[in-house]
Amino acid sequence: MIVVDSSVWIDHFRDAHTPEVARLNELASGQELITGDLIMVEVLQGIPDDAEFELVKATLSSLVIVNVGGPAVAVAAANNFRKLRSRGITVRKTIDNLIATFCILHGHELLYSDRDFDPFVQHLHLRSAMNGHQPRRLRGP
Repeated sequence: MIVVDSSVWIDHFRDAHTPEVARLNELASGQELITGDLIMVEVLQGIPDDAEFELVKATLSSLVIVNVGGPAVAVAAANNFRKLRSRGITVRKTIDNLIATFCILHGHELLYSDRDFDPFVQHLHLRSAMNGHQPRRLRGP
């Protein structure tokens, strides 16, 4: 299963033409996609228009929705933070740490365009859903 991060959903709903959105469209036809409660918050909180909010909420609600946190994920995320910190890498966002850790613990791939996940791929065995597709690394947080 593949977890789609808010960074990709936001680009998708803005009709951005990125490699990650193209990959999302590719995956949507045959792969079971997962969204997390924290991912839904990140996507929905930025939508000012009520009608668009309801449309995006309905789209995300049609997917498998998982609780990203919990005690086991919290402890593992703290350990992942410490491991990366020992390598001189500071995890900037707690939610990204929780999402990455959830994926690592459950063996899910993550489709993302936020560079903050790269250290998790490089050092902690997070699997990227780009599968050989070239991700874009121009955007920050």
